[in-house]
Amino acid sequence: MDADEGGHVEVAEGAGVGAGAGAGADAGTGAGTGAGAGRAEDGGRPEDGRADLLWTSIGGLVRDAAARFAGREAVVDGRVRIDYAQLGERVERAAAACMAAGVEPGDRVAVWAPNTLEWIVSALGAVSAGAVLVPLNTRFKGSEAAYVLHRSRARLLFVTGTFLGTSYVASLRRAAADGEGSGPLPGLPHLEQVVVLSEDAPDSFRTWKEFLAGGDQVSAEAVAARTAAVPATAPSDIIFTSGTTGSPKGAVITHAQSLRCYEVWSELAGLREGDRYLIVNPFFHTFGYKAGVIACLMRGATMVPQPVFNVDTVLANIAAERISVLPGPPTLHQSLLDHPQRDHHDLSALRLVVTGAAVVPLQLVERLRGELRIGTVLTAYGLSEASGIVTMCRRGDPAETIAATSGRAIPGTEVRIAGPDGLPQPTGGAGEVWVRGHNVMRGYFEDPAETAEAITPEGWLRTGDVGVLDAAGNLRITDRIKDMFIVGGFNAYPAEIEQLLGLHPDIADVAVVGIPDPRLGEVGKAYAVRRPGAVVTADDLIAWSRREMANYKVPREVEFVAELPRNASGKVLKRELRIR
Repeated sequence: MDADEGGHVEVAEGAGVGAGAGAGADAGTGAGTGAGAGRAEDGGRPEDGRADLLWTSIGGLVRDAAARFAGREAVVDGRVRIDYAQLGERVERAAAACMAAGVEPGDRVAVWAPNTLEWIVSALGAVSAGAVLVPLNTRFKGSEAAYVLHRSRARLLFVTGTFLGTSYVASLRRAAADGEGSGPLPGLPHLEQVVVLSEDAPDSFRTWKEFLAGGDQVSAEAVAARTAAVPATAPSDIIFTSGTTGSPKGAVITHAQSLRCYEVWSELAGLREGDRYLIVNPFFHTFGYKAGVIACLMRGATMVPQPVFNVDTVLANIAAERISVLPGPPTLHQSLLDHPQRDHHDLSALRLVVTGAAVVPLQLVERLRGELRIGTVLTAYGLSEASGIVTMCRRGDPAETIAATSGRAIPGTEVRIAGPDGLPQPTGGAGEVWVRGHNVMRGYFEDPAETAEAITPEGWLRTGDVGVLDAAGNLRITDRIKDMFIVGGFNAYPAEIEQLLGLHPDIADVAVVGIPDPRLGEVGKAYAVRRPGAVVTADDLIAWSRREMANYKVPREVEFVAELPRNASGKVLKRELRIR
């Protein structure tokens, strides 16, 4: 992948081998029929040579949904309720504003905000105008957000005002105060405009209302033409994720991949028109944006975004909004079941739960089915580099399969358990999980070396996870080669945390591992070596970490050691740390 002088993303011919190599979704995974606006013509689908994709782009999906589900409620955000026709109008206006602001096809547009209607409208407006969406983690500190904005060379940023007591605008201004750029943030020379999703904005920034007004001179015909011109092969988003090196890398996913994968997800999950979907999973994550917003657009389900996970708010929303669909990490559902006031809320509308991101206790599945009488409980496994979905259980699978495995490969893809030589392991044999098919990313953004490391010449994505396949093809993840651990549904990468901790002036050496936590599933524990003469305490280091990194990355425990255990080549022996 490379960029032209204007910074537009272009995927080179043959880049991301295997991204469209699968056989495509099974028959019957369609999200409806008919020749709605924005759908691919018969035989005109194209990046992988199949004609079964119903839309050419995410913008086309939005226009189609606005027509097909016009009068059905689309989004409920606090006191604001809009139907699909109104959502389509808002997205079209946002797309017009993006065009008026100079956004060209392939430009990166970032969103740094919690789950709200404005996130949905701004993001869908940007991709409808041909931009490539770059979602930013709401737990990021200013420096972390600035890194992704700089790395992606985003031209436009939509940012929330104050969230969870933090001014995102102020933290970003501090992080990007130094530089030679002429835009609103000197340290980010490629960032030309910042739009604050509120009624107030500091000098050199624009309010959401002002931004939208700028698009009033762009005709509806011009917006429709821009949306129709976006090819299925164009990148739709870049999801930045950290790897073992600790440097965030951007997984590039196309419109066709996003649409195909979540058409399949919707079919396997059984999402249907009229469902009411509480989206607690953050929109900056594939699980929230694609298994949430995009899936709802495909099926005509109502989106009820929740900005922050709070079990009391979840219970109140389920009862008040008659929520029928509630995907999320196991910790969400466990806290729901264990809440002392659970029986005071009417949860009878709940019918579908999809979970993953951690081992799911059999008891949790049985309680969801038994105590809450939820008809469909499914588990799944995915990663950003595979469009967020690799395997998924099927409706009708026994509770033991759902709890002990992440299900089988989604249609049109392959999963292999590879030994050190890359050859398939026998059934029941452990090895690295490899994936091939239409879900595999096109590559890491402008990083051919890391892309070549992650994807084999034959198109297999090396996930870095260790797993086992049973005789039925169900995948069980047993370990993480990359040492990643999951904190309440958020992926935490030790190498990245170690790099940040290493910036503390009193720390000479440090290693981070995941340890069990009854509430969050796993949390970080740091083993640190003090510099000579230093007297920093565990509480000091934890307090410093809270100021320097997202909360889920902050180690909950710190143990000081004289030295870290290492092998002959100098690599830290984390296995020894875990058994201490």
